[in-house]
Amino acid sequence: MRGRHSTVTAILLGGVVAGTVDIGAASAINGFINPLRILKFIAGGLIGLPAVHAGGIEIAALGAALQIGMALIIAAIFVLASNALPMLKRHWLPAGLAYGVGIYFVMTYVVVPLSRIGRAPDFEWRGFALNMLAMLLFGTIVAWFARAK
Repeated sequence: MRGRHSTVTAILLGGVVAGTVDIGAASAINGFINPLRILKFIAGGLIGLPAVHAGGIEIAALGAALQIGMALIIAAIFVLASNALPMLKRHWLPAGLAYGVGIYFVMTYVVVPLSRIGRAPDFEWRGFALNMLAMLLFGTIVAWFARAK
């Protein structure tokens, strides 16, 4: 059937596209800073911020690999859930938006505090709103690729 693809393709496309868009969104949210700084900050979750500041492009490459790896895991969870619960495919937009909300809270209050960053960011309305919008977009992108599976 035209427009259909495999589970693996949905995971790969959803993860890579959403993960890449997320880097651009993080750059925009932070005043359009160089995306390499965003990628280095992501690497800081694994190696700590002092190591990030001492490193160069190799740290940004590590951050890119971590970003895409996490995005693929996040996409895989939704795509596999949508295979088990076809209503997630039929109602992909609200499902993707809801998934984005979940992504925001898990990343902010579970993943980041457990990382070498060590704590959730201080709550601030503007940051909350912009980061939530980014995660809503992330969830929607993943759901859009899952819907055609």
